Amino acid sequence: MTSPEHTPEHDALTPRQAGERAAAVLAEIRNAVVGKPEPLQLVMLGVLAGGHVLIEDLPGLGKTLLARSFATTLGLDFRRIQFTPDLLPSDVTGAPFYDQHSGEMVFRPGPVFTHLLLADEINRTPPKTQAALLEAMAEAQVSIDGSTRPLPAPFVVIATANPIEYEGTYTLPEAQLDRFLLRVRMGYLSPSQETGMLRSRIDRAAPEAVLRALGDPAQVVAMRAAVEQVEVEDDLLDYIVALVGATREHPQIEVGSSPRGGLALVQLARARAVLEGRDYVTPEDVKWVAIPALAHRVTLSPELWVRQINADDVIREIVQSVPAPRTVPLESRGVVAS
Repeated sequence: MTSPEHTPEHDALTPRQAGERAAAVLAEIRNAVVGKPEPLQLVMLGVLAGGHVLIEDLPGLGKTLLARSFATTLGLDFRRIQFTPDLLPSDVTGAPFYDQHSGEMVFRPGPVFTHLLLADEINRTPPKTQAALLEAMAEAQVSIDGSTRPLPAPFVVIATANPIEYEGTYTLPEAQLDRFLLRVRMGYLSPSQETGMLRSRIDRAAPEAVLRALGDPAQVVAMRAAVEQVEVEDDLLDYIVALVGATREHPQIEVGSSPRGGLALVQLARARAVLEGRDYVTPEDVKWVAIPALAHRVTLSPELWVRQINADDVIREIVQSVPAPRTVPLESRGVVAS
């Protein structure tokens, strides 16, 4: 029997085709998630690039709605875990139980066995439970009672964290932060956007918009494969290495980015090129994703907290100070300028 990945509608996609499908997904999601387009684009880049997304922002800004909307529109199975201080690793991964009818131990999968997992308030659970999720994020598998069980493909974690509440929370370890391909902040809506959100709610006469499924898991896998076709020139790789290296030498940064920061920049820049309908990366792609890809991977010097300087500010300064290569002319890429 032919698998879904090899049916005609899921033949290999070009970067342009993948970009068109991603744009259609974003347009559909905007029917439910009213607000700034940039956070939606960043989450889409994370999905295309095959990574996990950390949404760090205040309560009530639509983080849960955003995650559920992506799952619905991409046609992915969706599960949500509300992280709490008493959550156990088995509550995430699942556990074996004794089946009285068969007299055998049977594995009951946990909510991590899904395509898109919303890890709500991930910083409210203790490190042991966070570690159970870390293996799933890093290896797309879980190990239980000596056996390894693969997770469905694609597997995406969208985690939320509240940055201002510290009581009853646990700091995410650097190893887990590093596993998030990018960090996204939603931010408050502008007055006109907030008015539009209220008007949309009144007009549809229902709590939430009904979204169409425009894809399925196999299509997401095909879109990710299209990202791998995007070319990155050597001078851009040197530029990415220079950006990551600058985080390790900056006087205001105590611990710089790991090599995963460079990998994240490459994949997110390629994903942005796909979203823009290109099969090559430009310096602007790298600049556009630099803060979401690197800011959560650095540790600032303690005195900066007193001065209210955050990692986004420091990465922005690095992007402005590190020289970028010149964009290669379109004609040399075989692309005819319109």
